[in-house]
Amino acid sequence: MISLFLSFFSLYLATLLMSLGTGLYNTFIALHLADQGVSQVWIGLLIAAFYTGQVLGARFGHKLVQRVGHIRAYAISAAMVTVLVLAQTITPLLPIWVFLRFLTGATMVTQYMVLESWLNDQADQKQRGSVFAFYMVMSGLGLVFGQMTVSFFSPEDLTTLNVVAMSMALCLIPVAITRRSHPVLQLHAPIKLKVFIRLVPMSMFVLFVAGSITGSFYGLGPVYASKEGMNTDQVAVFLSVSVMAGLLSQWPMGWLSDRIYRLNMIRFNALLLGLLTIPFYGYWHLPYSVMLVMVAIFGVLQFTIYPLATAFANEHVDPSLRVGLSGVLLMTYGVGASLGPLLVGKLMDIGGAPMFYIYTSLAAFSLVIFVRKEKVKGTYKVDPEPLYPCRLTCRLLRWQRRWIRVSMNRLIFHLTNKPWKKYWILSRPATRLLS
Repeated sequence: MISLFLSFFSLYLATLLMSLGTGLYNTFIALHLADQGVSQVWIGLLIAAFYTGQVLGARFGHKLVQRVGHIRAYAISAAMVTVLVLAQTITPLLPIWVFLRFLTGATMVTQYMVLESWLNDQADQKQRGSVFAFYMVMSGLGLVFGQMTVSFFSPEDLTTLNVVAMSMALCLIPVAITRRSHPVLQLHAPIKLKVFIRLVPMSMFVLFVAGSITGSFYGLGPVYASKEGMNTDQVAVFLSVSVMAGLLSQWPMGWLSDRIYRLNMIRFNALLLGLLTIPFYGYWHLPYSVMLVMVAIFGVLQFTIYPLATAFANEHVDPSLRVGLSGVLLMTYGVGASLGPLLVGKLMDIGGAPMFYIYTSLAAFSLVIFVRKEKVKGTYKVDPEPLYPCRLTCRLLRWQRRWIRVSMNRLIFHLTNKPWKKYWILSRPATRLLS
């Protein structure tokens, strides 16, 4: 594992630095505008502009990669993001900020496309899962550290954006000095939206709702915490605990989803999320320590809906369509992440800070109501790969067979009143059949 991590260290380091700047950028913008008394609608609009840019910029980013290659496309995008972040320190006009945030999201998505396609091209088939697991860990750690560093800066000081720009510029260095070969350019697979709406409508609905919940958390979570009386340090911990809990739960949830029907897991996660957010409706005063425990549980539940829905969708399409499916799912998730902050910001303007978690509950309950096994057609369901049980699973299976054999032997003795050893040949096929 160490050698595998070191072999892709340059790309992982670039991911960490870019995510570090993104985490600080989004959190600081929300806290700065809340400190200035700006309406939550404007805050939601700024967050939505960032995600909308990521959705609409994917096609342009692909054309850029096809024209100039991965390394040059990454360098151009990183330079543009640095300039756009610094441009926000020049003017305080919110309409211009919305436009700059849109361009930042549209440009930054190219960096993510380059890194992910590069890892996919260079990773061996037997190690691809581990390679991308490290990528997700570095991305999550960068977001957590970025959110935690916001406590070192004052919310009203725009020079914090200089630190964001420095992080975005530094992520150029690991990619520029890497010795890895340039990925081979491939033709673009067409994205057929109508086809996937017909094939995997359930997964697309789940991803849209999950995107609205996650986008609202990143955009208006700091505002909610600030409205609840938390200082800057507490806001940083409040957000980081949730993201870190969601990051640490990725592998256990993935392990469970290989053994439990994923649609049932999605409904169970959504049901728990909807019920556990009820104490945050504003009718009870919760201590800060209790809120941290609860928000950690929320992170486990909300950040694992996306991978569960993605895995479920890939089970129900032909392997030749999975490239287009990936693009459609990312677009669906991005649309939800764009609209969620707008709606939640308006609700918080009307009903106050508790509307943040009231919306989360309603969105989660909508998954419980509309996500049904009966609605899954399964026309193009792909059989899962063979599961190789771990050592503990093999031991449990041996114990199960031994228990069945002993039970069958006792039953034979009870029916015949004779020693069971004479009838052991009867119990062996029964054991194999029942186990």
